[in-house]
Amino acid sequence: MKQRTIKNPIELVGIGLHSGNPVRMSLKPAKEDYGIVFVREDLGVAIPITPENVVDTRLATVIGKEGAIISTIEHFLSAAIAMGIDNLEVGIDGDEAPVMDGSAASFCLLFEEAGIVEQNKAKKAIVITKPIEIRDGNKFVRLLPAKSSEIMFEIKFEHPAIREQKYLFQFTRENYVKEIARARTFGFLKEVNYLRSIGKGIGGSLENAVVLDEKRVLNPEGLRFADEFVRHKILDAIGDMAFLGAPFLGRYESFAGSHHLNHLLAKALLADKEAYKIVESESEKELDREMEKAFA
Repeated sequence: MKQRTIKNPIELVGIGLHSGNPVRMSLKPAKEDYGIVFVREDLGVAIPITPENVVDTRLATVIGKEGAIISTIEHFLSAAIAMGIDNLEVGIDGDEAPVMDGSAASFCLLFEEAGIVEQNKAKKAIVITKPIEIRDGNKFVRLLPAKSSEIMFEIKFEHPAIREQKYLFQFTRENYVKEIARARTFGFLKEVNYLRSIGKGIGGSLENAVVLDEKRVLNPEGLRFADEFVRHKILDAIGDMAFLGAPFLGRYESFAGSHHLNHLLAKALLADKEAYKIVESESEKELDREMEKAFA
């Protein structure tokens, strides 16, 4: 199996979740082993997707370098990983990615429109070889050895529209598009009002998020899935694991995980050379079959 990039350059315009300002995003093909690199086109600063370049994880995953930042990139990265993209240059003319409808579905369609092509070099994968776990009280995220890629996520909220939700996701592109990509980010009305009071979340609306008051979902169309909340958490986790630098083969598990815990998990894994190995898919037939299954 080979590395992949897009066939044709493409761009879109959306609004930033926090600023509410229009944001232009452009995607360009990139050479083998380039990885995914964001470029602040208004400042001329390139920011590769590495754990070292993560500068904030409180409200979203934010990368930065040389004074330039780009916020809320996890939905885009989730789609890129799911669509099998290894190498890509992402231009943005502001400090956050467009939020679109609050899910990754629009980005998946964008990749399909641009076309996806194989390159000459073999695709790389990170094989989890021993457990790595990050805990914060009863919250945790962990990676475990497994023969395929899967994600088990569990959440628990006192809110009557959420309660306890648990979902096991078997990672394939087809499954992602069908089960995960359309799951939207969510927030509570009291939190939205607070964010706006401090100049954040200006672009947030019922058009790009599931919003809940104390008892119910406020969106007139309701939910896309009965368990849309935990599915979106899986979407976020896939985007945050993009910072490993390659797709992983293993099992991700979480209870009440967050961008912050995911960031610490990626750093902890890469710091422990005994916890993973990097394998080129063409060099091991069994891995090759698993990768073909995952990204077919």
